[in-house]
Amino acid sequence: MSKNKYENPLKILSWSEEDRPREKFMNKGRAALSDAELIAILIGSGTPKMSAVDLAKIIMQSCKDNINELAKVTVNDLKKHPGIGEAKAVTVLAALELGRRRNDLIGTQKRKITNSKTVYEEMKPYLLDKPHEEFWIILLNRANQVMRSIQISVGGVSSTAVDIKVIFKLAVDNLASSVILVHNHPSGQLTPSSADCTLTRQIKEAGRLLDMPVLDHMIFTDNGYYSFKDEGEM
Repeated sequence: MSKNKYENPLKILSWSEEDRPREKFMNKGRAALSDAELIAILIGSGTPKMSAVDLAKIIMQSCKDNINELAKVTVNDLKKHPGIGEAKAVTVLAALELGRRRNDLIGTQKRKITNSKTVYEEMKPYLLDKPHEEFWIILLNRANQVMRSIQISVGGVSSTAVDIKVIFKLAVDNLASSVILVHNHPSGQLTPSSADCTLTRQIKEAGRLLDMPVLDHMIFTDNGYYSFKDEGEM
């Protein structure tokens, strides 16, 4: 009776070359590998009972086979899997963070905000997968081009404190012409709370007094957004 390749999982070198993640990466290119195979390369080895690939598949299954869900887990979450210690967990999460930062790179051409969809795309690198609330502002020049996106505060799962004076000090210091407000709801809830509505009115009024227009306030979730402007509330 012949053994399949998983009966001695640690000896990946005994597999056919096309089944080895590193060789597959080199011979067929990175796009040919599944998410699990790429993670297997990062973790390097499995356990006495399963290969690195099998272990990576279990990790992916625990995250619904979704890289975005994997990006939300902690080191301690990953360490719950047999064969994953702190070093391997940190390696996986560091790779995911590098992927996020790649999207943060600012090109030489300034990006122009034309509607709520462009606001959402602008903020994806900063707010996608965040397990807690964060409040950000986007500073725009007179041509509605992005000057800077700045984090104002970080809170818990359901709220974050915002100092209105800080928002407008940053806007003035950076010589911005207008401001867009963005905060995320980790719960995925798109409906603004009464506190969200009150804060929006307060910041909009402060901007009017300072001749610093507040163009929109967006509630960001991983699966969509709510725009106060689109809803006629700005």
